[in-house]
Amino acid sequence: MHTWDALIVGSGPAGLAAALMLGRARRRVLVVDDDLPRNRFAGHMHAVVGFDGIAPTELAARGRAEAARYGVEFRSARVTSVADTTPARDAGLRVTITGGDTLTARVVIAASGIADELPAIPGLAEHWGTHVLHCPYCHGWEVRDRRLGVLLTSPLGVHQADLVRQWSADLTVFTQGLALDDEARHRLEARGSRIVPSPVTALTSADGALTGATLADGTSVPLDALFVAAIPRPRDAYLDALDLPRDDEAPGRPIATDPMGRTAHPRVWVAGNVVSAFANVPLSLGQGSMAGAGANMTLVEDEIRAALATDAAPPADPAAHWEARYAERPAIWSGRVNAALADVVAALPPGRALDLGCGEGGDAVWLGRAGWQVTGLDISPTAVERARRAADDAGVGERTRFVATDLAEISAFEPADLVLASFLHSTVDLPRTEILRRAAAAVVPGGRLLVIGHAEPPPWARHHGRHAPMSTPSEDRAALALDPTEWSVEIEELRDRAATSPDGETVTLRDGILLLRRR
Repeated sequence: MHTWDALIVGSGPAGLAAALMLGRARRRVLVVDDDLPRNRFAGHMHAVVGFDGIAPTELAARGRAEAARYGVEFRSARVTSVADTTPARDAGLRVTITGGDTLTARVVIAASGIADELPAIPGLAEHWGTHVLHCPYCHGWEVRDRRLGVLLTSPLGVHQADLVRQWSADLTVFTQGLALDDEARHRLEARGSRIVPSPVTALTSADGALTGATLADGTSVPLDALFVAAIPRPRDAYLDALDLPRDDEAPGRPIATDPMGRTAHPRVWVAGNVVSAFANVPLSLGQGSMAGAGANMTLVEDEIRAALATDAAPPADPAAHWEARYAERPAIWSGRVNAALADVVAALPPGRALDLGCGEGGDAVWLGRAGWQVTGLDISPTAVERARRAADDAGVGERTRFVATDLAEISAFEPADLVLASFLHSTVDLPRTEILRRAAAAVVPGGRLLVIGHAEPPPWARHHGRHAPMSTPSEDRAALALDPTEWSVEIEELRDRAATSPDGETVTLRDGILLLRRR
């Protein structure tokens, strides 16, 4: 099963900010979203520096495109549950989404927002986000100096009414039966606000625009916009199995967090409206960025622990390491030639080839079929025996010779027209540069040294404590320090190729190709 570094629930401002932080940190990130953003009812958003007045959908599209440039992936689905993979809470999380699919992630960031529970007044929900509004800072300027109303749903609504009065002197406060104390009443009336005790029973409209409120006593009040504080319901039920403590003092009883957004679970963060019901877009962006940075630091700490544990282990014997690796499975490699090798060597005239670290013989067999006389060297006797069998089965046994030997112990290699080192990487001790330098000395005049390798770790190795040292072609050339009067560069480039990860996913790998010709 594929394991993501981070899985983010929700692609609103908080989720996208977290995704951008983690993508730029070279993490493998999946964002799962049900495509029902809270602000989908609004045509524009405001008070966002640099983006004031744009549509929420445009900000979301820009954010997705920016995150995707760093490899972040997106999936349309709803997360139904998040659970620990182990009781110790230290090995990642299992995430179930609609359709029954199960994903695993090292950390989860919940940025799924809230649902606004509105008063059950006919006509109110139809105007939500257009003429029925919640935030005067977000919408007040657009309805300034018009006929405004505030519908109280709790004592906090008085604070909302105090704010809305800033944008219009024509303000009606509908108490909906809520008893106001003398101080609150005086605050409102002192600034000219009208207080209406009769409950609103319906909203009226014409041509799609709000026109007024109908009251229980049969009268009506003309209105152009109505502000109401909806009851926030955090969309976090999928985290119930983790039994996370909640903040009983905050609106909506969100999950309790530290300043970075980390919950009581060491691998779960929350950000945006799901934890701060009244957070606007800038605040949600900031919370998402902080959560992304915090989650990345946890991943870094994982990798530090793994690296320290690796360093604490006694150095592995290279011969024993590689023999054990080959012996544990019937085959390690595909048996096919490396595509870059075939592409480069196809244009060369056949001659004598030396394959350093030949493994199970896939490249050597291809060279034999192409007319080369090949010697393959590898430290593992099991690998060498498999290479011999593969060559015999391919009918090129007479063109190939395989020897089990430690490349580090060979002081002088036999002369060759082509010396090949294809993915000569090792997590255990391997003096690669020294081996390549000695092998280059065996290249005859007019012959070539071909070095093909990973220029960077594969995506699935990023969270491991240690991977084999890797280098670019230019770094290899500089390390070899061959005499430029004696050697010329024919190819020095990076190439991307599609590959299949250990989890069965299609990924892109970056390989380096260095082809040097001896004059």
